[in-house]
Amino acid sequence: MSRTEAPPLPEPLRVPVADSHTHLDMQDATVEEALARAAAVNVTTVVQVGCDVTGSRWAADTAAAHPAVHASVALHPNEAPRIVHGYVEGAAGTAGTARQGAREPGGRAALDEALAEIDALAALDHVRGVGETGLDFFRTGPEGVAAQEESFRAHIEIAKRHGKALVIHDRDAHEDVLRVLLDAGAPERTVFHCYSGDADMARICARAGYFMSFAGNVTFKNAQPLRDALAVAPTELVLVETDAPFLTPAPYRGRPNAPYLIPVTLRAMAEVKGLDEDVLAAAIYDNTARAFDF
Repeated sequence: MSRTEAPPLPEPLRVPVADSHTHLDMQDATVEEALARAAAVNVTTVVQVGCDVTGSRWAADTAAAHPAVHASVALHPNEAPRIVHGYVEGAAGTAGTARQGAREPGGRAALDEALAEIDALAALDHVRGVGETGLDFFRTGPEGVAAQEESFRAHIEIAKRHGKALVIHDRDAHEDVLRVLLDAGAPERTVFHCYSGDADMARICARAGYFMSFAGNVTFKNAQPLRDALAVAPTELVLVETDAPFLTPAPYRGRPNAPYLIPVTLRAMAEVKGLDEDVLAAAIYDNTARAFDF
């Protein structure tokens, strides 16, 4: 089986569910094709997430055109240092890979200009989230930490100003992400996208009322710490996502991901939680609607 071949459609869920985090602009299918495949397995709603100004505009436009799509807009944590150091058109993307673009004057002014555009997009009714923002110490070294934290704090304020959910990207930065949230004051609705902490961190998030969104990597053989975190996470704070085209769940790991594969991850999550899949799907849909106010 080719690693580039799309996995087959799984058995449909009996209860509708939402994909809380996807990147339709990075997938091979058209938006209409992606939504049709998702709907065929009862994934009826998706949150399209922007990673730079261009992608955030696309997310907002796509949400405006498709009732099944809600938008979240932001500068990815890896995008802030790139802007400050001059790559104003680079896009971090979830995988941290940059599109090629001309090197232009960067610095604080360029970051402020980009954040002002995100602020304007966040004011739109069909934009339901601000993110993915946060900290990523895996792909950005010490020289980029200050720009990341400045951008993260700005996104927190944008989310609070517009009453939108804050969508957090946290990679190798758990303690610092929690520190900034505590210091700056988290918005009323905060989502840890592609939750990557352990069970202890899940308990901290639960006490704070943060939503924890689990992706396909919860199905990986080496992901027992994630399953332990899911086991202790309160069901009312659990979401599911694809982060497509990345993090395709087992047994399709390495092949292209898409919202229609949510049932594979959700069924694995139901097993970890000891819940009937219909019960978990209904809870997750309600949780996603609360998180993103749709």
